[in-house]
Amino acid sequence: MFKLLLATAAMLAATPALADERLDLTPRTLVMTAYQPEWNALVHAVTEPREYQLNGMTYLTGRMEGKPVLLMQSGVSIVNAAMNTQLVIDRFAVKRIVFSGIAGGVDPGLSIGDVIVLEDWGQYLEVNFARKAGKGWKSPEAVLPEAPGNWNFIFPRGVSVANAATPMKRIFRFPMDPALLDLARRIAPTIDMERCVAPSPTQLPDTELCLRKPPKVVVGGTGVSAGVYADNAEFREYLFKAWHARVLDMESGAVAQVAYANQVPTIVFRSLSDLAGGDRHKNMEDTYEHLAAVNSAHVVRAFVAALPD
Repeated sequence: MFKLLLATAAMLAATPALADERLDLTPRTLVMTAYQPEWNALVHAVTEPREYQLNGMTYLTGRMEGKPVLLMQSGVSIVNAAMNTQLVIDRFAVKRIVFSGIAGGVDPGLSIGDVIVLEDWGQYLEVNFARKAGKGWKSPEAVLPEAPGNWNFIFPRGVSVANAATPMKRIFRFPMDPALLDLARRIAPTIDMERCVAPSPTQLPDTELCLRKPPKVVVGGTGVSAGVYADNAEFREYLFKAWHARVLDMESGAVAQVAYANQVPTIVFRSLSDLAGGDRHKNMEDTYEHLAAVNSAHVVRAFVAALPD
């Protein structure tokens, strides 16, 4: 028995305590992107870079606009975003999270190229699938008064989360940090953004693709996320009416949930690359993805420059 205890103690001593193994101790603003085009729009702005690899992902410490930052890609969609947000919080000294990326527009008042900074984020497929009941639907559990309305058999149920300051409760919309939102409102009128898609080597002369009006920065409202590439006009209308959603994406709601659980101040900047089913002829992400990523990056760099540290 004594030998067994000694062997167990030795094994535990040799096992790394991952949460205590910080790779970098400098408190930094985490500038998060989801995938390569969003990363490409910001990586050139990082000075004094130092690269780390975790689980096959690249993390880049350095300075942006003179402030200490950590740049990363979360990976696309909900599980990647949640997993890698928690990983980076555990392994680096994350002071706040600033997300930069693209999104599909839901609010008809927004246009491709606009950058929107949402006040809160929900997850529109944290739901019950109801059974048919006569001419309607019956949810398998009670529908809370604060729940957004259903879409046919899909009933939003929110997600139950706790943190060190707040007991477990069901949440439909995770709020962004009020102080960071106030800063975003102050800088919003000062930023010029791109109107034209960058020319490609194969582009013919005189075929420049430009937006009809200059993009704008808008602060306020709700964004929603799910593991869905959404390009459906009817469902887009539902999200606008029931959730009062202004944009949708595939990561921000998960990042907001992990940030809430860890009490990390967070803000998300998203630029519209398409209209999530509201585009006239086809989804326009393939056309405006780069433009949207660059516009979000312009606003994020101005925001980081305005941070106190």
